[in-house]
Amino acid sequence: MSTSHVIIGDGIAGASAAETIREEDPDADVTVITDEGEALYNRILIKEFAKGKLPEAPISIHEPEWYDERDIDLQLNTHVTDIDPDAHEVNTHSGTTYEYDKLLVATGGTPAQVPVENSDADGIHHFWTFQDARGIAEHAEEADQGIIVGAGLLGIDLAAVCAAQGIDAKYLMRGNRWWRYALSEDGAEIIHEALRENGVEPVFDSGVDHFTVDDDGHVTGAVDPNGEEYEGEWAGVAIGLDFNTEFLGGSGVELDDGIVVDEYMQTNVEDVYAAGDITQFYDTILDARAQNGAWGSAKEQGSVAGTNMVADDEADAFRWVSSYSITHFDFPFLSFGHPARGDDEAERKYSDSEWRRLAFEDGQLVGGVLIGDLSQQSKFKKLIREERQVADKKELLLEKDVDLEEVKAQTAAPAE
Repeated sequence: MSTSHVIIGDGIAGASAAETIREEDPDADVTVITDEGEALYNRILIKEFAKGKLPEAPISIHEPEWYDERDIDLQLNTHVTDIDPDAHEVNTHSGTTYEYDKLLVATGGTPAQVPVENSDADGIHHFWTFQDARGIAEHAEEADQGIIVGAGLLGIDLAAVCAAQGIDAKYLMRGNRWWRYALSEDGAEIIHEALRENGVEPVFDSGVDHFTVDDDGHVTGAVDPNGEEYEGEWAGVAIGLDFNTEFLGGSGVELDDGIVVDEYMQTNVEDVYAAGDITQFYDTILDARAQNGAWGSAKEQGSVAGTNMVADDEADAFRWVSSYSITHFDFPFLSFGHPARGDDEAERKYSDSEWRRLAFEDGQLVGGVLIGDLSQQSKFKKLIREERQVADKKELLLEKDVDLEEVKAQTAAPAE
């Protein structure tokens, strides 16, 4: 008798799990349910589409035929209403019920709407799906002035859209710099200057109190908490995600700003797994819960979940040092690990467009940000994976070319 696996979500985590299950159990029944109307696409490349730099064609990763060839039942435009772990059933809006032996939840999130007046007005965009990118690109071509809200990694993508589409934009930030949780003023100023060079003006200690609209309900601008008004017929908001967990109500699955899982991607409910940015996973490197929305991390979590769903016993643990890159400027940018964590740090500015910051927690390197020179990233990731106590080796780690052997010679790896 074949085993039935149901996967809710067809992002990179869900698709990776489906592929892994099919490879490891050719006879399994595999069903992928998604509320989107198209199969897996590259969420990294949709920002280039929105910028007008790429056509639609290269962005799709899996056509429906890919699923057919692997005997994976893909259900598009299907909304899950609830699950019944006791009966091992998934119920959908159409009244269809899917039975499962093992279930994976990989539903990701929905962009959070800023809780202010007129935040749902026409012309205000959120950036997450391919359909979002289509709307952003279409309206950006017609706009002259724009407003961006959300000083993080998704907000910078919206700023890049404005730059590429020739929109003069104001970037309203609540603090005194972009991504203030991971960058100092020295590092952030490199980003600020690049934004200005591309027609996007950072506005600090600002934010949005409410949006203004015309008689047709289309956005015309924003007023910040200081009473300053900024005009714009195009606006982009990226203040985080609301995770798609409503259908888990009453299921008993533990939730805490996402779905809590162990290192095997297993929830507290038997036969229910989760993967992707929706998870609060046990990080074996940090020995603590963590969350990560990077593409590579989600793909690896999906693979680990798929392996463990097929295995008789949990055999594969998630152990990963993620990275997130930005390619909008003349210089490269990369964050790795958990750069916003830590109780200690070190940084150095090497030139007007080259900077490095490292974050430490309990003596271990746990993350960092590299601007301008990414050549040392593999060395830093290796130190993170090895859990070495290196916080007292800051000068060595800030050398332009890190001598990894010297660093390791002066430190000890943790006991097994």
